[in-house]
Amino acid sequence: MAESMLGLKRSHRCTEVTTADAGKEVTVMGWVQKSRNKGGIIFVDLRDRSGLLQIIFEESDCGEESFAKAERLRSEFVVAITGVVESRAGAVNENLATGAIEVRARDLRILSESETPPFPIEENSKTKEELRLKYRYLDLRRPDIQRNIKIRSQVATLARAFLAEEGFLEIETPTMIKSTPEGARDYLVPSRVHPGSFYALPQSPQLYKQLLMCSGYDRYFQLARCYRDEDLRADRQPEFTQIDMELSFVDVDDVLNVNERLLKKIFKETCNYDLPLPIERLTWREAMDRFGSDKPDMRFGMELNDVSELVKDTEFVVFKGALEMGGSVRAINAEGQGAMPRKKIDALVEYAKGFGAKGLAYLAINEDGTYKCSFSKFMTEEELHILAEALGGKPGDLLLFAADKDKVVFDVLGNLRLELARQLDLLKKDEFKFLWVTEFPLLEYSEEQGRYTAMHHPFTMPMDEDWAMIDTNPGAVRAKAYDIVLNGTEIGGGSVRIHQGDIQSKMLEILGFSKEQAQEQFGFLLDAFKFGVPPHAGLAYGLDRVIMLIVGADSIRDVIAFPKVKDASCLMSEAPAPVDSKQLEELGIGISKDSE
Repeated sequence: MAESMLGLKRSHRCTEVTTADAGKEVTVMGWVQKSRNKGGIIFVDLRDRSGLLQIIFEESDCGEESFAKAERLRSEFVVAITGVVESRAGAVNENLATGAIEVRARDLRILSESETPPFPIEENSKTKEELRLKYRYLDLRRPDIQRNIKIRSQVATLARAFLAEEGFLEIETPTMIKSTPEGARDYLVPSRVHPGSFYALPQSPQLYKQLLMCSGYDRYFQLARCYRDEDLRADRQPEFTQIDMELSFVDVDDVLNVNERLLKKIFKETCNYDLPLPIERLTWREAMDRFGSDKPDMRFGMELNDVSELVKDTEFVVFKGALEMGGSVRAINAEGQGAMPRKKIDALVEYAKGFGAKGLAYLAINEDGTYKCSFSKFMTEEELHILAEALGGKPGDLLLFAADKDKVVFDVLGNLRLELARQLDLLKKDEFKFLWVTEFPLLEYSEEQGRYTAMHHPFTMPMDEDWAMIDTNPGAVRAKAYDIVLNGTEIGGGSVRIHQGDIQSKMLEILGFSKEQAQEQFGFLLDAFKFGVPPHAGLAYGLDRVIMLIVGADSIRDVIAFPKVKDASCLMSEAPAPVDSKQLEELGIGISKDSE
């Protein structure tokens, strides 16, 4: 039976009890992690948010009643224990913060009993994620998950303190806004007061933070909740948090500088990593050419090399065909993998096909300097030697080639280098490699829509020297846009914003908006731009992704208290769920049979 806390007060959290408390009486409270009855003596591991503490029950110390209650204890009972601290009689447990002490119980109160939990509450649980998320309130008791949530809180506090010291004001923006195009699908909220009309949940505070710059609040930030109805993966959730900021009277370098110092502070305080500044920068073009990705993992090499010139005269149909259609032939050097079995190479070929490759060509350099090559009959020994030399190949290396349109080649080799790095155990979670990627294309052409779309968003400032090409070669116009990348994951991005009305109008025209459509969708922003707009720029971090990388988690679900699964549902609360028909009637909404 559960007992009252009347007259009890916790004196210490578990790991607050130290050798300095030896001989003192303490009262601790928490969950029973484990209970071991050794006949006449019971050892209990007590757990709270701070960690574990060992309690010893002997009837001669705690009395018959408390000892009888101790015999009933099992995992996840909630208890209050009063006892005396003493140095551990046996060997010190070096793996435990309280490993040098134990508490000899004098009194026990069972505050709440527990059914047998559906899985062990333990670190690095092997229980299937679906079961853990169904009982997320139990999963959250695990020490590793609690550490993740604690670090998340710490990062939020550090960011707020740092940005406040830098003169930023924390300002909230609305979470029910007007739906606008040019992004992922919106989550819509029907209005009861305005039948047939809908709010949208914000995908970001973009328009509002620009309006704040128009309003004279020259340094804004918030920890903003954002929502996107898109397909999920390990580093995506339908609702997520951004560390969002905007600054006036600045250019690219100003934004990057303040954020480098913010990152340095966060990583030093949370994981004692001293981030060297300035952070390396690559343009988007350089990143794609060298790594096949606009978010390259810099923890290892295996860079792409363009060998199109070296193979332009070959009769090898794969290379020849790619070059004739305006593509390229590029390769990576998997150093030391020249003896890779054919079966494993075939598996890499299948992996590459998943990213659009029709196949992979390879050149293995044997230890004696001879070659094993999938296209050797189309090239002389001397030509193969020149090719290997251009790629830095040496005995024992494996050279892998992709030939196609540049986009396909980049996708294939960019992902292939990551797969090889995983296989070769080159991706160390405690190693942090930051990178700024700058000068993204302003626009990208959508074959599906038959028009240009904004690579970032419609309010991104073009590079001054490229703007003259906006009508003749819009795809060549670069943007004053930048992403911050960590270990191959984009953790944040931003841009300098358009603040001139004529450039903004032209940008919307290029994106296919008529003047009427532009006014209908973005009128409140365009109207604000008529009244004096300062040059401004901003950046937003995906807080969940930052925490995921700091703690070395494999998924952002491990750093969010109550995450959703791949179909955007919550296994614990069973959201989303049907609602009462009366609620739908009040909103003027009917559900079609096809939707049921």
